[in-house]
Amino acid sequence: MTAATAGTTDQATKRVLLAAPRGYCAGVDRAVVTVEKALELYGPPVYVRKEIVHNKHVVTTLEKRGAIFVEETDEVPEGATVIFSAHGVAPVVHEEAKSLGLKTIDATCPLVTKVHREAVRFASDDYDILLIGHEGHEEVIGTSGEAPEHITLVDGPDDVPNIEVRDPEKVVWLSQTTLSVDETMETVRRLRERFPALQDPPSDDICYATQNRQLAVKHMAPDTDLMIVVGSRNSSNSVRLVEVALEHGARAGHLVDYADEIDESWLDGVSTVGVTSGASVPEILVRGVLDYLSERGYDDVKPVIAAEESLMFSLPNEIRRDLKAAGMSDKMRHDGAFAEAGSLH
Repeated sequence: MTAATAGTTDQATKRVLLAAPRGYCAGVDRAVVTVEKALELYGPPVYVRKEIVHNKHVVTTLEKRGAIFVEETDEVPEGATVIFSAHGVAPVVHEEAKSLGLKTIDATCPLVTKVHREAVRFASDDYDILLIGHEGHEEVIGTSGEAPEHITLVDGPDDVPNIEVRDPEKVVWLSQTTLSVDETMETVRRLRERFPALQDPPSDDICYATQNRQLAVKHMAPDTDLMIVVGSRNSSNSVRLVEVALEHGARAGHLVDYADEIDESWLDGVSTVGVTSGASVPEILVRGVLDYLSERGYDDVKPVIAAEESLMFSLPNEIRRDLKAAGMSDKMRHDGAFAEAGSLH
């Protein structure tokens, strides 16, 4: 069924297309478990620089368990433990933490760390690095800090005419990991028109989870009258999912943190609702949306499977070492996180 057939809706025609994969990626799982294990190991409070991941529910839940989120490292008491978020930090932040005598645990997603290493390598070879990303995003700030003299931010295709480089023969592009794949490729196309010698990164910078979630939405969108994306407004990958849905045929799309943010008028004349969630969203929040829709007659749920995911990352070395010394488990878990806190707002 497409949007064109959705003029009148009855009980028999209501259905939900449920994206797979959706929700937690390996990097988010690793970062959230890092904070949980730190609280178990050291006891509260444990300090976290910035939001550990960009999700309101996750941050609020961890705050209730004793995590204290700060904007800058100098807000952490001398000698305390501070965790760096999944988005990564610039080297100057590590230096500042060391000068303050802080114990640090680096929960940067390994896929973000990969981009940091690429930036360092290309800078050491004296390349101009064109970093495709959104100005002010924590990941962009962290990556730029690895080689500030060599990195120029490119904030989307329309920013390309503004870019200047020292040597058009020594230019490479890198990207924020949570961008729209299509928009990034369009930015690269325009950059290559200006700089034909532009080099690609050794491997895709946009993370597998971002790509897979966008791919599922692309499959669903042409048959979807309304796309509901569960995620926070400061989550780049969640915002991109709404954009991708609208670009690929969904009649309407909205981003919500919780089911109670859904406006019932969105369902007027809607036969098919697509549901997905950003890479930092626990599954309990998606279940809340499905329950909301089921109560309104949308209880025919059909999975739309775009890819299978099995990747998991080990916890940061610092906390694995301390967990082992304390005889505690460093076991990871996938999805369903915070199920016990499902009613928390």
